[in-house]
Amino acid sequence: MISPRRVSLVAVSLAFAALPVCAQTDASGKQMVDATCNACHALNARTGNGYTPEGWRTVLRMMTNHGVNIPSENMPAMLDYLVNNYPEKNKAEAKLIPGPVKVSMKAWQAATPGSRPHDPMAARDGSLWYSGQMANVLGRVDPKTGKVKEYKLKTAHSGPHGLVEDRQGNIWYTGNTGALVGKLNPKSGEVTEYKMPDPKAQDPHTLMFDKAGILWFTVQNANFIGRLDPKSGEVKLLTPPTPKSRPYGMAFAPDGTLYVVQFGVNRIAAVNTKSLEIKEYVLPDAGSRPRRVATTSDGMVWYADYSRGYLGRLDPKTGKVSEWQSPGGPKSAPYGISAIKDVIWYSESETRPNTVVRFDPKSEKFQTWAIPGGGNIVRNTDVTRNGDFVLANSLANEVTLVRIGK
Repeated sequence: MISPRRVSLVAVSLAFAALPVCAQTDASGKQMVDATCNACHALNARTGNGYTPEGWRTVLRMMTNHGVNIPSENMPAMLDYLVNNYPEKNKAEAKLIPGPVKVSMKAWQAATPGSRPHDPMAARDGSLWYSGQMANVLGRVDPKTGKVKEYKLKTAHSGPHGLVEDRQGNIWYTGNTGALVGKLNPKSGEVTEYKMPDPKAQDPHTLMFDKAGILWFTVQNANFIGRLDPKSGEVKLLTPPTPKSRPYGMAFAPDGTLYVVQFGVNRIAAVNTKSLEIKEYVLPDAGSRPRRVATTSDGMVWYADYSRGYLGRLDPKTGKVSEWQSPGGPKSAPYGISAIKDVIWYSESETRPNTVVRFDPKSEKFQTWAIPGGGNIVRNTDVTRNGDFVLANSLANEVTLVRIGK
């Protein structure tokens, strides 16, 4: 079990990651916020662009979902204080670029308010899944009926994060605050957990299966890339060459190489899944912070440069890097990214509203669409078997299906 203090620390750290320095207004609300947050860390250690009123309402609900004790009578004053002192600001205005492709978007609300859908996943049966990080659930959406079903997980406050489906239809997830990898059997509801073998590996992050059925995952803050054999349950942790590199998103290339973007440095790691050797590619700009990654059939590695607002491409054969400024500009924060029929699709997570972006590598042209309802932070994306684009909208508490050519 995770201690109540650690639950509070993790929840507040997640929920207040965008909090700027406190202003001296609304004394009662400030006192309540200080009592809740400063018990774990100083508020001035968390900076960002603030939230809308609805966003702050969701943040407070996320905190309570994750185990932070906020008396209901304190909520209105805390909300007023946060809204008045930390409004959404410094957002890049979305740049909408017309183009030849038509899309339609439909969103479904997660069953639990404030669950913070982190990652989406498109299953083989046509269902859409989400990790309800702050509600400790995995959710399943049936796009045909609109029915949403949630599955409670085993370890309390485990912080489900990444999602992937195995060949038997089980749903695997990382317990980002539970130091575990889990497997859900959707038919029985049974959950199996695999604990990390090293106490430093506290935050398993993104996960994917290779062609041999071995599960690979990142452990961001502990600087590990993990390997789990589902047959034996054995977990092996690899350490990238660069300290504090923060392994984050991952994608397999056609030749089986695992590419991992390193969010703490301007590097991309290539893992040989047989020899377990790790090679790093250095990106040309020292300020680059790649956060998510996708690959195309020609072996190119595409990354979302979150810190600089660029779409990047690495040619692993030559080491050459090409970059394109994202339409929303330097503050657009490209995040979730996928390749669909060798065309790059991603989301700008800090534009107002968030956007879906399409980039055609052949023409090198962008096309963009605003996400209905604002989008509100698309951290990861997936692709359906029909080639449609799936988003998890964390602050909007939604899963969105982008139907392409419809």
